[in-house]
Amino acid sequence: MTPLCRKRGFASVDIVAAWPEIVGPRYGKRVQPDRLSWPRRKNADGEDIAEPATLVVHTDGPTALMLSHETPQIIERINAFFGWAAVNRIKINQKPVTQRVGTLPVSSRPLSTDEKSRVDRQVQGVENDRLREALRKLGEQVIAHDKTGAG
Repeated sequence: MTPLCRKRGFASVDIVAAWPEIVGPRYGKRVQPDRLSWPRRKNADGEDIAEPATLVVHTDGPTALMLSHETPQIIERINAFFGWAAVNRIKINQKPVTQRVGTLPVSSRPLSTDEKSRVDRQVQGVENDRLREALRKLGEQVIAHDKTGAG
């Protein structure tokens, strides 16, 4: 996918993969980044001038209207993701958005009493209650999804 992303102006798949987290739940599935259009300008010495890009996205009509009112915030989130002012404009094209095919969650097997006890023993030294509970849940999920049966 990286060659395709480069062809579309993206340096990597990062922005495409992180798009739902960048724009949030309102636009994550309803707006798709299409390409980054970088201006080609040179200074008097013939060296490239680094200028922010235009991000071209596509979405349906009603979402385009909402997005157009929130472009400053979206640009701010995108630039925070990149760590620099990479984008200064969003161009919205109205066309259907293709839905990404998600993977179905894998059902986990129930844990034995011994497996649960082992996880509880491993996290019992953690003082913070919330962290201990999160680690316990993680440990149980790791064991439940272990394909080797080693748990």
